[in-house]
Amino acid sequence: MLSIILFFIGFIFSVIGLFFIILYLNLFVIGYSFFEFVYFIIRSIYCDLFFVGIILLYLSLERKKTRELLL
Repeated sequence: MLSIILFFIGFIFSVIGLFFIILYLNLFVIGYSFFEFVYFIIRSIYCDLFFVGIILLYLSLERKKTRELLL
């Protein structure tokens, strides 16, 4: 049950973060260079949600290793 909740929260966080990363691509139009864009993305809290969401998705999909033989 916990893995399902982590999956949904991670999915929502990653979608929100990716939405803001795509939204901030408009900074190229007003003259930002690639390095200024990356610096802006790193400082943005909303874009950090993307990385937190990916970590939560990984944790929810990680298979627990047990000592029993799986056939």
